[in-house]
Amino acid sequence: MAKEINTIGVLTSGGDAPGMNAAIRAVVRQAISKGKKVKGIKRGYAGLLNEEIIDMDATSVSDTISRGGTILQTARCMEFVTPEGQQKGAEICKKHGIDAIVVIGGDGSFQGAQKLAALGINTIGLPGTIDLDIACTDYTIGFDTAVNTAMEAIDKVRDTSTSHERCSIIEVMGRGAGHIALWCGLANGAEEVLLPEKYDYDEQRLIDQVVEARKNGKQHYIIINAEGIGHSQSMAKRIEEATGIETRATILGHMQRGGSPTCKDRVYATTMGALAVDLLCEGKSNRVIAHKDGEFVDFDIDEALAMKKGVDEYMYQISKSLV
Repeated sequence: MAKEINTIGVLTSGGDAPGMNAAIRAVVRQAISKGKKVKGIKRGYAGLLNEEIIDMDATSVSDTISRGGTILQTARCMEFVTPEGQQKGAEICKKHGIDAIVVIGGDGSFQGAQKLAALGINTIGLPGTIDLDIACTDYTIGFDTAVNTAMEAIDKVRDTSTSHERCSIIEVMGRGAGHIALWCGLANGAEEVLLPEKYDYDEQRLIDQVVEARKNGKQHYIIINAEGIGHSQSMAKRIEEATGIETRATILGHMQRGGSPTCKDRVYATTMGALAVDLLCEGKSNRVIAHKDGEFVDFDIDEALAMKKGVDEYMYQISKSLV
């Protein structure tokens, strides 16, 4: 028979994402509604190891659902990658009476949750990352807000790019995954999308396309470039030198992580946070909550981490054919 859960911890780890506060709020209030105590762990696994642990109640999360970022702060922690760090983390949980933890983050955060589960701390992972790069789920907390933020910024750059008849390279986030770039490419009607999963580094082809578009009367040329390819400034310089067309690079950067979360990010993050508590109260552990084929489901963390995810092939093809 599974041990009864009395105290649930919650932490955010890795890159922040809009909607994390909605998830934290749901964990806290759902746990309280079930008669459980809640402890917030500040600054992710680093805060766990430093015992930055606070008691949380319903008022701790008042007026947070609309806020971007994470009220618990976040950090990356190399010490927790080690077996010694993981053992220390589990011991600190037991010292503070934490029976279970909800971990909000990406694949790296889930690996930490997996280790805690093996050491006797029940864990549930929530997919919190703007990159949409967690293979087991069609949705990750923060992606909807981030891609809308990027889309709106690109619309603004297009206005000035058209006025000056420029080529514009707009770099969006996504080190290893091109989902933000691909979605923006379609949403903004970009002439070219460069994805880490697909780019062949044939810059001459890009140059030829820019020249051809100008010959055909195109007043602007928008290239969406994923962070994983990068070098937008030097790429812009080379295109301008080769074509004679004024070319500018705009790097959107961390603005994509900020801002009030969209309705979707608030509602989905809230649902996932509440479901995490429900699963823990049922005695479940080592699970990741996902949104798959229109439903909220959960996977074994081991299974989830073994899955692979690429960009949607059909979306990529139409980003080329609809230019």
